[in-house]
Amino acid sequence: MKRIVIAIDGPSGAGKGTIARTISARLGYRHVDTGAMYRAVAWKALHDHVAVDDEAAVASLAERSTIAVEGGVVSIDGHDVTAAIRTPDIDKGAAAVARLPRVRAVLVARQRALGREGGVVMEGRDIGMVVFPQAEVKIYLDASAEERARRRANDPAHTGSQSGQAAVAAAIQARDTSDTTRAASPLTLAPDAVRIDTTSMPIDAVVEKVMELVREKIG
Repeated sequence: MKRIVIAIDGPSGAGKGTIARTISARLGYRHVDTGAMYRAVAWKALHDHVAVDDEAAVASLAERSTIAVEGGVVSIDGHDVTAAIRTPDIDKGAAAVARLPRVRAVLVARQRALGREGGVVMEGRDIGMVVFPQAEVKIYLDASAEERARRRANDPAHTGSQSGQAAVAAAIQARDTSDTTRAASPLTLAPDAVRIDTTSMPIDAVVEKVMELVREKIG
C-alpha cells in the first residue's frame, strides 16, 4: 500500500494536534508536530539567553541543535521540553522565532527529511504550501476564534490556560496576526487543500472526513 504524505495546516486551537495524532495512529504513520520544533528552538534560545529576534544567532542555534519530536515527547539536545514548551512565554517566543527566514530554512529542511519516504502526518502552518507542496493529502483545519480560544483555555497541555479564556483569546489573536503577516511562509490556505471547519464538528467526524480523503489516495 502506498505510504503518502498528509499535510495538516491551520491556526492555533483548530484541532491539528488531535486530528494528526489520531490519523497517524490509524494508519501506523509517523506524526510530526512542526510547531513543537519551533517551540523547542524558542525554549533553547531563552534557556541560552539568545534574543529570539536575533536571526543569525537563533539560526545558528537551530542548526547545531538536535531536536526530536517522537511519540508525543519533544526534546532538544537531550532536554525533555514536552511540558516546558507549552507556556505563554514560549508561545510568544515561538511566534518570534517562526518569523525568521533563516530559522525556517533550517527546520523546513529537517521536516522534509523526516517525510521524504512518506508514511507521515505532518502538522503545522506551512506544510501544504512550503514543506510538502506535493503532499498527496492537504487539510486546512479551522474554527471560529471563540471556539479556538475555548479549546486552548481548557487544554491541560497548555499551562497558560489558567489565565482565562479572554487572555487566551487575545494571545491566539496575536499569534494569528503574526502567522498570517510574516514575510516567510505565512499561514495561508493552499489552493488544493481541503478546508474543514471544526467549530461544531465532533472529533470523530473530522477524523472520518480526513480518512475519506486518505482512502481516495491510497486505495
